Amino acid sequence: MPQALYIVLGVAMALASSYALGRLLFQYLRPRFYREEELLFSWLAGASLLHLLVFATLLTGTARKSVYVICTLALVGAAWKRGAWRLTSASRLPALPKPWRWLFWAVYLVYGFLYVSNAMAPEMSPDGSAYHLGLVGRYLRQHRFGGITTSMYANLTQGIELLFLYAYSMGRHSAAALVHCSFTLAMPWLMLNHARRFGYPLAGACAALLFFCSPVVGVDGTSAYIDIGAVAIVFAVFALLSIWREEPQPALVWLIGLLAGYTFAVKYTTALAIPFAGLWMLSTLWRSGKPWLRPMAVFSLLVAVMVLPWMIKNAVTVGNPLSPFFNRFFPNPHVFISFEEDYIQQMRRYGDIQGPLAIFLDLTLHGERLSGLLGPVFLLSPLALLSIRFAEGRRLLLAALVFGLPYANNIGTRFLLPAFPFLAMALAMAVARTPGVLPAMVLFHAVVSWPHMLRVTAPRAAWKLERIPVAGALRLTSEERFLTQRFGPYVVARMVEDFVPPGEKVFTFSGTAEAYTSRELVVAYQSGVGNNLGEHIWAAIFGEFGPSRHMTFRFAAQRARYLRVRQALGLSGEWGANEIRLYKGGSEVARKPAWQVRAWPNQWYAFFALDNNPATRWRPRQTATPGTFVELDLGEETEFDSVVVEMSRDYPVPALQLYAAMEPGQWRTVSEDAKEEEVTLVRGLRGAVMDEMRRQGIRYLLVAAGDPADEDYHVNGRLWGITKIAERGGVTLYRIEESRQ
Repeated sequence: MPQALYIVLGVAMALASSYALGRLLFQYLRPRFYREEELLFSWLAGASLLHLLVFATLLTGTARKSVYVICTLALVGAAWKRGAWRLTSASRLPALPKPWRWLFWAVYLVYGFLYVSNAMAPEMSPDGSAYHLGLVGRYLRQHRFGGITTSMYANLTQGIELLFLYAYSMGRHSAAALVHCSFTLAMPWLMLNHARRFGYPLAGACAALLFFCSPVVGVDGTSAYIDIGAVAIVFAVFALLSIWREEPQPALVWLIGLLAGYTFAVKYTTALAIPFAGLWMLSTLWRSGKPWLRPMAVFSLLVAVMVLPWMIKNAVTVGNPLSPFFNRFFPNPHVFISFEEDYIQQMRRYGDIQGPLAIFLDLTLHGERLSGLLGPVFLLSPLALLSIRFAEGRRLLLAALVFGLPYANNIGTRFLLPAFPFLAMALAMAVARTPGVLPAMVLFHAVVSWPHMLRVTAPRAAWKLERIPVAGALRLTSEERFLTQRFGPYVVARMVEDFVPPGEKVFTFSGTAEAYTSRELVVAYQSGVGNNLGEHIWAAIFGEFGPSRHMTFRFAAQRARYLRVRQALGLSGEWGANEIRLYKGGSEVARKPAWQVRAWPNQWYAFFALDNNPATRWRPRQTATPGTFVELDLGEETEFDSVVVEMSRDYPVPALQLYAAMEPGQWRTVSEDAKEEEVTLVRGLRGAVMDEMRRQGIRYLLVAAGDPADEDYHVNGRLWGITKIAERGGVTLYRIEESRQ
């Protein structure tokens, strides 16, 4: 069967199953909508339920194509047999004036063709080809979640990715991208339906097309990303709340709770829809004097149904229900507090972009630094404030403000998208009474946002659609050839697939298109294990990261079983211990198997301070932690007269104190005067790093040009104990040889 047909079947399975579930739910709830609203709301509600079904298969180890085919047939058949497939409402929303109908359909169909062809083409988006579909493929291969702890992205909620998985099982990568594209195609209708219901159809049609044609919407919404799916769910919650305010049907409380909870399952940042909806409902009920306890209980229950499975999964897998964030409240060995803090700071800065004006211009005109642009028409977005004179305008501005709040923590353009439809509608409403402005805005925006125009008006590096890839979409050009010619990470991923045996792990600083290989990649920045391995490599290459500083305590001979090295109270900042060694009379006290080590914080990697590997080190992995310590249990009373803490020079000299005890907790001060000594960096660190790699089960290294160890691997491969086995696209694959010890 042609590959294009499998793609269509895959997306059809996901959409048909979602719609069937939604229709069955609507048959039970019997909400009252206009006909156009009923179709979209039932599909979105069904999508939230389908994601729970897929979640259940991943928990039970039954995530297979055959299972999803059977589910599709059963759901569609059940909806057909019960007569739920048919729309029940005969009422229609007020029609657009004929000129606007022609304009809307013309722009929608042209851009719709552009979007569908790009979504159906082989997947090449940075994140879509990496973790979004990389994890989807991994789940399907192992038929379950699998307890992944080496990728923080596996800890994010994946409510849209589970819809991807359902389609991917049949149509692979492009079917998943088309599922996301279906949300993109639905968004203009969601916006238009809302505006028609509440009396501003022309402004609504304008705003819908402004959103739909936006370059960042086009490129994001046709990739295996999740942002437009998240936007659609958020907007649906807002629309349902607006309808419920006018007509408080009990059935709407169910739908609002279901979709508000689904926003958490889709993306953490859009979970603001939960308090937004809850406070909206509670305040409306309170002001009207209507009973509030039962509606709020139903709402809370349905939110919990959507939220708790993901929180429980993370709590069980990585010890943090909200991973990869809030690690200070839920410390764990898989995502470090210090990494989380650094990551958030990086997302707030995006390199060297500075000031509101620079950000505003990049959002609207350039799209180079912030990865995508909204379009130059949104230079007029401050005019949206004029809509405050209308009640609906105030509600739109409030929603834009609330759902724009997370943008401060990540200033990439696509992270503004949840607020974008509300901003577009407020802007269109603000200028709607000026004759000719709305159609002029639509036509201007549609023309300048077309890919061929963007080549002229936007920087080359801006994230945007480049072409209409019909041959690739229909697989007239094979997927292999299409990707090989256009997408370097695919070539690298296939190299990994060709040269790394099944079941082996590959360590990399840079990552690659994980969606196109079945081998497990351990990426340096994505987990605690990866962070540690990356630092071990730095220790072997860069002198300041190796154990070239000794902090030595000397004192009269002492006898103790317990020993603690602690940072002085009142001081803060990170320090670390590559090794802690005890001496007596100038000779090292021999370590015994009974010796144990603990630390606070980061107890999980305290063993690095006692593993006799100079390349590894314990660090607190969080900032501002006075009183951090490493503690040894020597198993029996032991005599010593000096203690050496081997550490690196990449942090200031710490103020350390030494304590000893014969019994747990009965500490006495031994020394508060550690002498700093600079020493020659120990030899053999490269081999020591590879020993730790082998201990972690890693046998291969993937190295891009410019990676920290690229040149050193090439020059000192023998010292590392690695062999180059392949090179493609400027990326080298090494095999870690067996230890020669």
